[in-house]
Amino acid sequence: MSASYDIRDGIAVITMNNPPVNGLGLDTRIGIASGLERAQADASVKAIVITGGGKAFSGGADIREFGSPKAIAEPNLLSLIRALELCSKPVVAAVHTVCMGGGLELALGCHYRVTAPGAQIALPEVKIGLIPGAGGTQRLPRVLGLETALNMIVSGEPVKSELLAAQPGQKLFDKVIEGDLLEGAVAYAKEVAALHAGGQPLPLVRDLKVKHPNAPAYLQFARNMVKGMSKNFPAPGKCVDAVALSVTAKFDDGMAGEREIFMGLMVTPEAKALRHMFLGERAASKIPDVPDTTPVREIKRVGVIGAGTMGGGITMNFLNAGIPVTMLEMKQEALDRGVATIRKNYEAQVKKGKLKADKYEQRMALLSTTLSYDDLKDADLVIEAVFEELGVKEAVFKQLDAVVKPGAILASNTSTLDVDKIAAFTQRPQDVVGMHFFSPANVMKLLEVVRGKATAKDVLATVMAIAKKIKKTAVVSGVCDGFIGNRMIEQYSRQAGFLLDEGCTPSQVDKAIERFGFAMGPFRMGDLAGNDIGWAIRKRRAVEQANLRYSKTADLLCEMGRYGQKTGAGWYDYQAGKRDAMASPVVEQMIADHRKELGITPRKISDEEIVQRLVFALVNEAAHILEEGIANKASDIDMVYLTGYGFPLHRGGPLCYADTVGLYNVVTAMKRFAQNPLDDAAFWQPAPLLAKLAAEGKTFS
Repeated sequence: MSASYDIRDGIAVITMNNPPVNGLGLDTRIGIASGLERAQADASVKAIVITGGGKAFSGGADIREFGSPKAIAEPNLLSLIRALELCSKPVVAAVHTVCMGGGLELALGCHYRVTAPGAQIALPEVKIGLIPGAGGTQRLPRVLGLETALNMIVSGEPVKSELLAAQPGQKLFDKVIEGDLLEGAVAYAKEVAALHAGGQPLPLVRDLKVKHPNAPAYLQFARNMVKGMSKNFPAPGKCVDAVALSVTAKFDDGMAGEREIFMGLMVTPEAKALRHMFLGERAASKIPDVPDTTPVREIKRVGVIGAGTMGGGITMNFLNAGIPVTMLEMKQEALDRGVATIRKNYEAQVKKGKLKADKYEQRMALLSTTLSYDDLKDADLVIEAVFEELGVKEAVFKQLDAVVKPGAILASNTSTLDVDKIAAFTQRPQDVVGMHFFSPANVMKLLEVVRGKATAKDVLATVMAIAKKIKKTAVVSGVCDGFIGNRMIEQYSRQAGFLLDEGCTPSQVDKAIERFGFAMGPFRMGDLAGNDIGWAIRKRRAVEQANLRYSKTADLLCEMGRYGQKTGAGWYDYQAGKRDAMASPVVEQMIADHRKELGITPRKISDEEIVQRLVFALVNEAAHILEEGIANKASDIDMVYLTGYGFPLHRGGPLCYADTVGLYNVVTAMKRFAQNPLDDAAFWQPAPLLAKLAAEGKTFS
């Protein structure tokens, strides 16, 4: 059982031992219930303390049990909390470090609660598309008041225990204990045992009333606010409905209402997508042949080559994490520009109140600059962010190989080039890895970690660990042109081009996919990134893959010098100083002329067809990537698209979405697209993995 039991001076201590966060899985629940029974049966025990071992009180329910028999097996969390309430001896929750979700609901079922300062207190269920399901929406308003509780439940954000304990009238915490928490909790349990020795009833949160001077008006205000902020996600609004029951209904009726809402949300596609992301983000760090016990190299100092947009953004990640960086450029002016941009970014954060001035200065103090490779000789990790051309990379890596100390990791920020070829420019291919940051690198969460055929396991483990330290979602990719994200986006972009040939305008395509939930459509995205980047890739492809078909409209656009926002004109027109995309008559005429030249009569294309062709193009290419072992698992591909490409969170990523639609339906649509003479019939042949899963009625997950 994942809970231990011992007795300290007449007080039973039940300690949850289910690392890393004492999740309330079935074994842990059984352990707590068993401890309660032992304590009640032992006449020498006067009170009970429940706490968590290690680095958490409890992080809540074990999400991996959701939908399985274990989730409802007795004692389930609801019946365990009821057992705490009915216990004839005082039960004290000793809270520390992390007390979230079901862990907080468990504590609210205890008669008393003490806390160490600094504990993170939260009901974060809304972040996985749910509401608290074990009384959190009914009990938290009773101890913290309607407004504070509702804010915590709707946001899911943690609040420090001492801040909550300092609120006037709060009944969440009976005492804040400085020093040894368990020692203080046992002493407090003795006090309350003496208090109730005469048979006085034990206090229950369920018996408290929710007080508010004008609850109906406040709840209506909250509903209006939440509705405006939670587009595509039903859970925040349902949080308000459930909390409202704590005011308007008897406790047991409120609990029944909470349960009904919780169960209804469990089966929604949005909750499924958010749970998929929650688990996928954690699974991304697991690499099949690189165990958690793999030793990592120490990273005390980082070198970054290139002070441009990418180099500066990469540098900021390490400065933010307190790691010194030496930034190298070929010319002093380029260095000065890079440092000025970093300062400008930090100053903007200071101005918005997101960064304290002293922290800004501390971060800048960690930055040094150089024009000489010799100053990188002691770096533990060097990341190049230079021009995306193999010859340029070759010159950089040969220099690094000659200068940087043995055992240092040499990383390339390449977005498409062959990491094995880059590694071969050195005498230490085992130390070379791809670290593909996404722009802006100081903002975007995704980091594609590209594993070369010679990349050492400890190098991979080190990079995954450092990614976590700089707060990135790291996903491992094998070596191929474009890796996971850009290889897939190429097929998405090809389909967007074919849609123009067949009758769409750029704005029609963008609006359809943005209504689906993408942050930005393919043509707005091209204008933001720079259309000349794709042009350069297509020119390279023309040599390497002469049989690969594209619409020529994107090339014609670039030949007109319309590279996007940076030139004030791309697929759209832009006014100086503004980013608003305005439909361009010039571009629409160019597309019409091109159709005429090809002899194509434009047709009406539905938004549904636009979305399916773009998204299913991603799905089919992803299936090839899985088959080839470029990605370890389907959820890794979804993490790439959720954290790096603006795929809608409420749809869970391309493969999660395909599972939701049904793979049979995806394949059926692809066969229909293959009949289109203006499309690429060969591409729409389902990848063997996709065809197999669809035929067997299975899913990617």
